[in-house]
Amino acid sequence: MNPIMVPSGTPLPVNLPDALPMKVGEPVRGSLMYPVYVDNILMVPAKTVVTGSVVALTPDHSRRIHARLRFDFTPYRIPVVRFDGLLMPDGMAVPLKMGLATNGTPVYRVVAPPPRTGGLISRQLAVLKQAALDRIHVVTGPDKGDRLKQFLYSQLPYHPQRIAKDTSWTVETTQPLKFRREGLDRRLVPTRSQDTKEWTLEAYLTTPISSNSSKAGDSIRAVVAEPVIDQDGTVAVPQGAVMTGTVSEARPARRLGRAGSLVFSFNKIAFPGEDAMSVQTSLKGADVGRDQQLAMDSEGQVKPKAQDKLIVPLILLSLAARPLDEDRGRNMFGKDAVASNSLGVIGFLIGTAAQRPNIAAAIGYYGAALSIYERILARGKEVAFGRDTRVEIETIARRSTPMNGRTVDAKH
Repeated sequence: MNPIMVPSGTPLPVNLPDALPMKVGEPVRGSLMYPVYVDNILMVPAKTVVTGSVVALTPDHSRRIHARLRFDFTPYRIPVVRFDGLLMPDGMAVPLKMGLATNGTPVYRVVAPPPRTGGLISRQLAVLKQAALDRIHVVTGPDKGDRLKQFLYSQLPYHPQRIAKDTSWTVETTQPLKFRREGLDRRLVPTRSQDTKEWTLEAYLTTPISSNSSKAGDSIRAVVAEPVIDQDGTVAVPQGAVMTGTVSEARPARRLGRAGSLVFSFNKIAFPGEDAMSVQTSLKGADVGRDQQLAMDSEGQVKPKAQDKLIVPLILLSLAARPLDEDRGRNMFGKDAVASNSLGVIGFLIGTAAQRPNIAAAIGYYGAALSIYERILARGKEVAFGRDTRVEIETIARRSTPMNGRTVDAKH
Protein backbone atom coordinates (compact mmCIF):
# COMPACT_ATOMS: atom_id res chain seq x y z
CA MET A 1 0.00 0.00 0.00
CA ASN A 2 1.41 3.38 -0.99
CA PRO A 3 2.42 5.67 1.89
CA ILE A 4 0.81 9.07 2.47
CA MET A 5 3.18 11.96 1.90
CA VAL A 6 3.18 15.29 3.71
CA PRO A 7 4.50 17.48 0.89
CA SER A 8 7.57 19.68 1.18
CA GLY A 9 6.72 23.30 1.87
CA THR A 10 4.20 22.35 4.58
CA PRO A 11 4.33 24.95 7.41
CA LEU A 12 4.87 23.62 10.93
CA PRO A 13 4.24 26.18 13.71
CA VAL A 14 6.21 25.18 16.80
CA ASN A 15 5.76 26.62 20.29
CA LEU A 16 8.31 26.55 23.11
CA PRO A 17 6.55 25.64 26.40
CA ASP A 18 9.40 26.73 28.69
CA ALA A 19 12.19 29.30 28.62
CA LEU A 20 15.64 28.09 27.54
CA PRO A 21 19.21 29.41 27.92
CA MET A 22 20.46 31.43 24.96
CA LYS A 23 23.40 29.30 23.85
CA VAL A 24 24.53 27.33 20.83
CA GLY A 25 23.91 23.59 21.14
CA GLU A 26 20.99 24.00 23.56
CA PRO A 27 18.41 21.24 22.91
CA VAL A 28 14.96 22.55 21.97
CA ARG A 29 11.81 20.58 22.67
CA GLY A 30 8.69 22.30 21.40
CA SER A 31 5.17 21.29 20.51
CA LEU A 32 3.17 21.63 17.31
CA MET A 33 0.64 24.44 17.66
CA TYR A 34 -1.81 23.16 15.03
CA PRO A 35 -2.57 19.77 13.41
CA VAL A 36 -1.32 18.84 9.94
CA TYR A 37 -3.69 17.35 7.35
CA VAL A 38 -3.12 15.73 3.97
CA ASP A 39 -6.09 15.00 1.69
CA ASN A 40 -8.35 15.79 4.68
CA ILE A 41 -6.70 13.08 6.78
CA LEU A 42 -5.17 14.02 10.11
CA MET A 43 -1.48 13.16 9.79
CA VAL A 44 0.17 14.95 12.74
CA PRO A 45 -2.02 16.04 15.68
CA ALA A 46 -1.58 19.29 17.56
CA LYS A 47 0.80 19.20 20.56
CA THR A 48 3.03 16.64 18.85
CA VAL A 49 6.58 17.02 20.20
CA VAL A 50 9.07 18.66 17.83
CA THR A 51 12.77 18.36 18.65
CA GLY A 52 15.77 20.36 17.53
CA SER A 53 18.63 22.51 18.81
CA VAL A 54 20.05 26.03 18.71
CA VAL A 55 22.64 26.09 15.92
CA ALA A 56 23.68 29.76 15.93
CA LEU A 57 23.18 33.13 17.60
CA THR A 58 23.01 36.26 15.45
CA PRO A 59 23.29 39.85 16.75
CA ASP A 60 20.06 41.75 17.37
CA HIS A 61 21.39 45.13 16.21
CA SER A 62 18.21 47.15 16.68
CA ARG A 63 17.70 45.99 20.25
CA ARG A 64 21.36 46.56 21.07
CA ILE A 65 21.17 50.20 19.94
CA HIS A 66 18.09 50.89 22.05
CA ALA A 67 19.71 49.15 25.03
CA ARG A 68 22.98 51.13 24.77
CA LEU A 69 21.05 54.40 24.98
CA ARG A 70 19.87 53.23 28.41
CA PHE A 71 23.31 52.06 29.57
CA ASP A 72 22.41 48.40 29.01
CA PHE A 73 25.44 46.64 27.48
CA THR A 74 23.91 43.17 27.15
CA PRO A 75 24.91 41.69 23.74
CA TYR A 76 21.37 40.85 22.64
CA ARG A 77 21.18 37.97 20.18
CA ILE A 78 18.61 36.14 18.07
CA PRO A 79 18.62 32.32 18.29
CA VAL A 80 18.71 30.26 15.09
CA VAL A 81 17.05 26.87 15.59
CA ARG A 82 17.05 23.75 13.44
CA PHE A 83 14.19 21.33 14.05
CA ASP A 84 15.04 17.78 13.05
CA GLY A 85 12.42 15.39 14.39
CA LEU A 86 8.81 14.65 15.34
CA LEU A 87 7.92 12.41 18.27
CA MET A 88 4.45 11.10 17.45
CA PRO A 89 1.90 10.31 20.19
CA ASP A 90 2.34 6.56 19.52
CA GLY A 91 6.09 6.90 20.21
CA MET A 92 7.21 6.76 16.57
CA ALA A 93 10.08 9.13 15.74
CA VAL A 94 9.86 10.85 12.35
CA PRO A 95 12.94 12.66 11.01
CA LEU A 96 12.40 16.21 9.73
CA LYS A 97 14.15 18.19 7.05
CA MET A 98 13.35 21.86 7.53
CA GLY A 99 14.78 25.28 6.95
CA LEU A 100 16.38 27.23 9.77
CA ALA A 101 14.00 28.85 12.23
CA THR A 102 14.82 32.50 12.96
CA ASN A 103 13.04 35.53 14.40
CA GLY A 104 11.00 33.49 16.85
CA THR A 105 8.71 35.47 19.14
CA PRO A 106 5.92 34.79 21.64
CA VAL A 107 2.66 34.62 19.68
CA TYR A 108 -0.96 35.29 20.57
CA ARG A 109 -4.20 35.16 18.58
CA VAL A 110 -5.59 38.64 17.96
CA VAL A 111 -9.37 38.43 17.46
CA ALA A 112 -12.06 40.78 16.22
CA PRO A 113 -14.31 42.03 19.04
CA PRO A 114 -18.07 42.57 18.72
CA PRO A 115 -19.06 45.84 17.03
CA ARG A 116 -18.72 48.74 19.44
CA THR A 117 -21.69 50.87 20.34
CA GLY A 118 -21.90 54.41 21.62
CA GLY A 119 -20.32 57.67 20.56
CA LEU A 120 -16.73 58.72 20.02
CA ILE A 121 -16.09 59.57 23.67
CA SER A 122 -17.40 56.24 24.97
CA ARG A 123 -15.30 54.34 22.42
CA GLN A 124 -12.16 56.26 23.44
CA LEU A 125 -12.88 55.58 27.10
CA ALA A 126 -13.20 51.87 26.25
CA VAL A 127 -9.75 51.99 24.59
CA LEU A 128 -8.20 53.64 27.67
CA LYS A 129 -9.90 51.12 29.95
CA GLN A 130 -8.51 48.22 27.92
CA ALA A 131 -5.00 49.74 28.03
CA ALA A 132 -5.26 50.01 31.82
CA LEU A 133 -6.44 46.40 32.09
CA ASP A 134 -3.47 45.28 29.97
CA ARG A 135 -1.09 47.04 32.34
CA ILE A 136 -2.77 45.51 35.38
CA HIS A 137 -2.52 42.07 33.76
CA VAL A 138 1.27 42.48 33.57
CA VAL A 139 1.33 42.69 37.37
CA THR A 140 -1.42 40.23 38.26
CA GLY A 141 -1.44 37.71 35.38
CA PRO A 142 0.19 34.26 35.32
CA ASP A 143 4.00 34.12 35.65
CA LYS A 144 4.06 37.52 37.37
CA GLY A 145 7.00 36.38 39.52
CA ASP A 146 9.06 35.57 36.45
CA ARG A 147 8.14 38.92 34.86
CA LEU A 148 9.29 40.72 38.01
CA LYS A 149 12.61 38.88 37.89
CA GLN A 150 13.10 39.80 34.24
CA PHE A 151 12.27 43.44 35.02
CA LEU A 152 14.91 43.51 37.75
CA TYR A 153 17.40 41.96 35.33
CA SER A 154 16.62 44.69 32.81
CA GLN A 155 17.78 47.32 35.31
CA LEU A 156 21.30 45.87 35.26
CA PRO A 157 23.95 47.06 32.78
CA TYR A 158 24.59 43.43 31.78
CA HIS A 159 22.32 40.47 32.37
CA PRO A 160 21.74 36.94 31.07
CA GLN A 161 19.55 36.50 28.01
CA ARG A 162 17.22 33.60 27.35
CA ILE A 163 14.78 32.26 24.77
CA ALA A 164 11.45 33.33 26.21
CA LYS A 165 8.66 30.96 27.16
CA ASP A 166 6.00 30.63 24.41
CA THR A 167 8.43 31.68 21.68
CA SER A 168 7.06 30.34 18.39
CA TRP A 169 8.54 29.65 14.99
CA THR A 170 6.79 28.63 11.77
CA VAL A 171 9.09 26.72 9.45
CA GLU A 172 8.35 24.92 6.19
CA THR A 173 9.47 21.37 5.52
CA THR A 174 12.13 21.06 2.79
CA GLN A 175 11.50 17.36 2.09
CA PRO A 176 8.28 15.31 2.12
CA LEU A 177 7.36 13.35 5.24
CA LYS A 178 6.33 9.75 4.65
CA PHE A 179 3.64 7.99 6.71
CA ARG A 180 2.21 4.49 6.44
CA ARG A 181 -1.53 4.26 5.81
CA GLU A 182 -1.95 1.63 8.53
CA GLY A 183 -3.28 3.15 11.71
CA LEU A 184 -4.46 6.36 10.04
CA ASP A 185 -8.20 5.68 10.36
CA ARG A 186 -8.73 9.01 12.06
CA ARG A 187 -12.22 10.26 11.36
CA LEU A 188 -12.61 13.98 11.85
CA VAL A 189 -14.92 15.42 14.46
CA PRO A 190 -17.60 17.56 12.80
CA THR A 191 -16.75 21.24 13.13
CA ARG A 192 -20.05 22.70 11.92
CA SER A 193 -23.60 21.76 12.78
CA GLN A 194 -26.11 21.41 9.94
CA ASP A 195 -28.05 24.53 10.91
CA THR A 196 -24.96 26.76 10.99
CA LYS A 197 -24.82 29.13 8.05
CA GLU A 198 -21.14 30.05 8.29
CA TRP A 199 -17.79 28.36 7.89
CA THR A 200 -14.84 29.25 10.08
CA LEU A 201 -11.66 28.52 8.13
CA GLU A 202 -8.12 28.17 9.46
CA ALA A 203 -5.60 29.06 6.76
CA TYR A 204 -1.96 30.02 6.17
CA LEU A 205 -1.06 33.15 4.26
CA THR A 206 1.21 32.39 1.32
CA THR A 207 1.58 36.11 0.54
CA PRO A 208 3.38 38.32 3.08
CA ILE A 209 1.64 41.66 3.58
CA SER A 210 2.63 44.81 5.44
CA SER A 211 1.29 48.28 6.08
CA ASN A 212 4.66 49.58 4.88
CA SER A 213 5.19 47.64 1.64
CA SER A 214 1.70 46.57 0.52
CA LYS A 215 -0.67 48.79 -1.43
CA ALA A 216 -4.44 48.88 -1.82
CA GLY A 217 -5.41 46.48 -4.60
CA ASP A 218 -2.50 44.07 -4.08
CA SER A 219 -3.47 40.41 -4.49
CA ILE A 220 -3.18 38.04 -1.54
CA ARG A 221 -3.48 34.28 -1.21
CA ALA A 222 -4.03 31.77 1.59
CA VAL A 223 -4.34 27.99 1.77
CA VAL A 224 -6.89 26.30 4.03
CA ALA A 225 -5.02 24.27 6.64
CA GLU A 226 -7.85 22.22 8.19
CA PRO A 227 -10.94 20.73 6.53
CA VAL A 228 -14.40 21.78 7.69
CA ILE A 229 -16.58 18.70 8.25
CA ASP A 230 -20.37 18.60 8.45
CA GLN A 231 -22.24 16.52 11.02
CA ASP A 232 -22.96 13.89 8.34
CA GLY A 233 -19.25 13.43 7.71
CA THR A 234 -19.10 15.25 4.37
CA VAL A 235 -16.25 17.62 3.63
CA ALA A 236 -17.68 21.14 3.49
CA VAL A 237 -14.33 22.84 2.83
CA PRO A 238 -11.33 20.64 2.01
CA GLN A 239 -7.85 21.15 3.33
CA GLY A 240 -5.77 22.65 0.54
CA ALA A 241 -8.53 24.91 -0.78
CA VAL A 242 -7.04 28.19 -2.04
CA MET A 243 -8.46 31.55 -1.03
CA THR A 244 -7.62 34.71 -2.95
CA GLY A 245 -8.37 38.33 -2.18
CA THR A 246 -6.98 41.83 -2.06
CA VAL A 247 -5.56 44.42 0.29
CA SER A 248 -8.20 47.13 0.64
CA GLU A 249 -6.18 49.50 2.84
CA ALA A 250 -2.49 49.77 3.70
CA ARG A 251 -1.39 52.85 5.58
CA PRO A 252 2.29 52.98 6.55
CA ALA A 253 3.46 54.21 9.94
CA ARG A 254 4.49 57.84 10.17
CA ARG A 255 6.37 60.14 12.51
CA LEU A 256 4.85 61.46 15.73
CA GLY A 257 4.01 57.91 16.75
CA ARG A 258 1.32 57.42 14.10
CA ALA A 259 0.99 53.67 13.63
CA GLY A 260 0.36 51.84 10.39
CA SER A 261 -2.89 50.02 9.64
CA LEU A 262 -3.89 47.21 7.33
CA VAL A 263 -7.19 45.86 5.99
CA PHE A 264 -7.47 42.84 3.71
CA SER A 265 -10.12 40.31 2.78
CA PHE A 266 -10.70 37.25 0.63
CA ASN A 267 -13.41 37.11 -2.04
CA LYS A 268 -12.80 33.81 -3.86
CA ILE A 269 -12.21 30.20 -2.85
CA ALA A 270 -11.13 27.35 -5.11
CA PHE A 271 -11.49 23.71 -4.03
CA PRO A 272 -8.90 21.30 -5.43
CA GLY A 273 -9.81 20.43 -9.02
CA GLU A 274 -12.68 22.94 -9.16
CA ASP A 275 -13.13 26.48 -10.43
CA ALA A 276 -12.99 29.36 -7.98
CA MET A 277 -16.26 30.67 -6.62
CA SER A 278 -17.04 34.04 -5.07
CA VAL A 279 -17.47 34.26 -1.31
CA GLN A 280 -18.05 36.91 1.31
CA THR A 281 -15.53 36.75 4.12
CA SER A 282 -14.40 38.60 7.21
CA LEU A 283 -11.13 38.32 9.08
CA LYS A 284 -11.83 37.04 12.60
CA GLY A 285 -8.36 36.35 13.94
CA ALA A 286 -4.65 36.04 13.22
CA ASP A 287 -1.52 34.86 15.01
CA VAL A 288 0.79 37.82 15.68
CA GLY A 289 3.98 38.42 17.60
CA ARG A 290 3.45 39.72 21.12
CA ASP A 291 6.01 42.46 20.53
CA GLN A 292 3.85 43.85 17.71
CA GLN A 293 1.03 44.60 20.20
CA LEU A 294 -1.63 44.53 17.50
CA ALA A 295 -5.38 44.88 17.83
CA MET A 296 -8.24 44.16 15.43
CA ASP A 297 -11.55 45.96 15.20
CA SER A 298 -14.92 44.44 14.35
CA GLU A 299 -14.44 45.28 10.65
CA GLY A 300 -11.12 43.43 10.36
CA GLN A 301 -8.83 46.47 10.45
CA VAL A 302 -5.52 45.61 12.13
CA LYS A 303 -3.34 48.24 13.80
CA PRO A 304 -1.17 48.54 16.92
CA LYS A 305 -3.01 48.76 20.24
CA ALA A 306 -3.75 52.22 21.55
CA GLN A 307 -1.05 53.23 24.02
CA ASP A 308 -1.07 55.77 26.86
CA LYS A 309 1.79 57.71 25.27
CA LEU A 310 1.77 60.67 27.67
CA ILE A 311 1.55 59.09 31.10
CA VAL A 312 5.04 57.56 31.29
CA PRO A 313 6.91 60.64 29.92
CA LEU A 314 4.98 62.93 32.29
CA ILE A 315 5.87 60.73 35.26
CA LEU A 316 9.55 60.69 34.27
CA LEU A 317 9.58 64.48 33.80
CA SER A 318 8.01 64.95 37.23
CA LEU A 319 10.56 62.66 38.88
CA ALA A 320 13.47 64.31 37.03
CA ALA A 321 12.54 67.67 38.56
CA ARG A 322 12.53 66.36 42.13
CA PRO A 323 16.25 67.02 42.88
CA LEU A 324 15.72 70.69 41.95
CA ASP A 325 12.96 71.27 44.51
CA GLU A 326 13.39 74.31 46.76
CA ASP A 327 13.33 72.11 49.89
CA ARG A 328 16.50 70.41 48.66
CA GLY A 329 17.74 69.79 52.17
CA ARG A 330 15.05 67.21 52.93
CA ASN A 331 15.41 63.61 51.71
CA MET A 332 18.16 64.42 49.20
CA PHE A 333 19.07 60.79 48.58
CA GLY A 334 15.51 59.77 47.77
CA LYS A 335 15.01 62.63 45.31
CA ASP A 336 18.28 61.87 43.51
CA ALA A 337 17.37 58.18 43.42
CA VAL A 338 13.92 58.56 41.85
CA ALA A 339 15.24 61.01 39.24
CA SER A 340 18.24 58.98 38.11
CA ASN A 341 16.63 55.53 38.25
CA SER A 342 15.15 55.99 34.74
CA LEU A 343 18.44 54.58 33.41
CA GLY A 344 18.62 51.53 35.64
CA VAL A 345 21.39 50.68 38.10
CA ILE A 346 24.10 52.78 36.40
CA GLY A 347 21.95 55.88 36.42
CA PHE A 348 20.97 55.23 40.05
CA LEU A 349 24.59 54.84 41.18
CA ILE A 350 25.83 57.94 39.36
CA GLY A 351 22.90 60.09 40.40
CA THR A 352 23.08 59.20 44.10
CA ALA A 353 26.87 58.95 44.50
CA ALA A 354 27.57 62.38 43.01
CA GLN A 355 25.30 64.06 45.57
CA ARG A 356 24.70 66.89 43.14
CA PRO A 357 21.12 67.73 42.19
CA ASN A 358 22.03 68.92 38.69
CA ILE A 359 23.58 65.56 37.78
CA ALA A 360 20.64 63.54 39.11
CA ALA A 361 18.16 65.83 37.33
CA ALA A 362 20.15 65.65 34.07
CA ILE A 363 20.03 61.84 34.15
CA GLY A 364 16.28 61.97 34.83
CA TYR A 365 15.63 64.40 31.98
CA TYR A 366 17.73 62.25 29.63
CA GLY A 367 15.58 59.21 30.44
CA ALA A 368 12.41 61.28 29.98
CA ALA A 369 13.70 62.56 26.61
CA LEU A 370 14.26 58.99 25.41
CA SER A 371 10.72 58.08 26.45
CA ILE A 372 9.26 61.14 24.70
CA TYR A 373 11.11 60.31 21.49
CA GLU A 374 10.18 56.63 21.44
CA ARG A 375 6.52 57.11 22.43
CA ILE A 376 5.61 60.41 20.80
CA LEU A 377 8.11 61.61 18.18
CA ALA A 378 9.47 58.45 16.53
CA ARG A 379 7.79 56.60 13.70
CA GLY A 380 4.89 54.45 14.86
CA LYS A 381 4.78 50.67 14.54
CA GLU A 382 4.02 48.90 11.28
CA VAL A 383 1.50 46.09 10.86
CA ALA A 384 2.99 43.05 9.15
CA PHE A 385 1.90 39.47 8.49
CA GLY A 386 4.66 37.22 7.20
CA ARG A 387 4.36 34.18 5.00
CA ASP A 388 2.72 31.24 6.81
CA THR A 389 0.88 33.49 9.27
CA ARG A 390 -2.12 31.56 10.58
CA VAL A 391 -5.41 33.42 10.02
CA GLU A 392 -9.03 32.70 10.93
CA ILE A 393 -11.57 33.58 8.25
CA GLU A 394 -15.34 33.46 8.48
CA THR A 395 -17.45 32.99 5.36
CA ILE A 396 -21.06 32.15 4.51
CA ALA A 397 -21.61 28.46 3.75
CA ARG A 398 -22.27 27.95 0.03
CA ARG A 399 -23.24 24.30 -0.29
CA SER A 400 -25.38 21.86 1.67
CA THR A 401 -23.59 18.72 0.46
CA PRO A 402 -20.16 19.90 -0.67
CA MET A 403 -17.52 17.71 -2.27
CA ASN A 404 -20.28 15.50 -3.74
CA GLY A 405 -21.05 14.06 -0.33
CA ARG A 406 -17.64 12.46 0.06
CA THR A 407 -16.97 11.40 3.63
CA VAL A 408 -13.67 11.55 5.43
CA ASP A 409 -12.07 8.17 5.95
CA ALA A 410 -8.36 7.40 5.87
CA LYS A 411 -9.12 4.10 4.11
CA HIS A 412 -10.89 5.62 1.08
